[in-house]
Amino acid sequence: MGGSIPAAQRRSICQSPPVFDRSSYSVDDPNQQGYDYSNNDPYNKQYNYSQPIAYSTPGMMQQQAYTGQIFQPTQTYTPSASQSMYNSTFDDEPPLLEELGINFDHIWQKTLTVLHPLKAADGSIMNETDLAGPMVFCLAFGATLLLSGKIQFGYVYGISAIGCLAMYCLLNLMSMTGVSFGCVASVLGYCLLPMIVLSSFGVLFSLQGLMGVIITASIIGWCSLSASKIFISALAMDGQQLLVAYPCALLYGVFALISVF
Repeated sequence: MGGSIPAAQRRSICQSPPVFDRSSYSVDDPNQQGYDYSNNDPYNKQYNYSQPIAYSTPGMMQQQAYTGQIFQPTQTYTPSASQSMYNSTFDDEPPLLEELGINFDHIWQKTLTVLHPLKAADGSIMNETDLAGPMVFCLAFGATLLLSGKIQFGYVYGISAIGCLAMYCLLNLMSMTGVSFGCVASVLGYCLLPMIVLSSFGVLFSLQGLMGVIITASIIGWCSLSASKIFISALAMDGQQLLVAYPCALLYGVFALISVF
């Protein structure tokens, strides 16, 4: 066929690509120049690391003195008036037992005064309202009665209250200074200590015989003598001990009857 390309020529065309001839290319504009980006690029700078870098030592640096002032508080902390009052109050407070009216030294002195009827009593101590010792002695008296099979706690407290009230009225009539009910109860309660000894004897043997009568009379005289001595010294009733001892003996005689029968 006249218009067909032979097969060998077609293979040569497909296998060899066309070659661009650079010699035939010419620039029409002679003023056209290529743009060099190497000189105008700010990021394409060349640094010369051969030159040493000068470092300044601390001694070469100019030191400047600090002209300011270190912060200092102008006034020290002072506690408020309420805090000072609380601290002083806590420091000046008496012990708790003293606030409750319990002074073991005075209790011991009063007990020794009762145990020694002929010993002089201290009126300043005996005029105090101390009910700690009397309460203990009343409980001890009721406990010793309980050991002998007598449950008499109600009688003990009832007779004690009536007796204290009667002695309070009597002493206020007899004395010029007067006396408080607490002082009367305190003295009569401390002087109940010998009666505890009598009720303890009742646990060991019977008090209804002759020996029991002698012991009972001695204990009643002991209690009344101690109580009258304390009242005379506390109320300044000189020469009236027998008048005060008689009602005291009546009161302690009732306690003795409870112990014997």
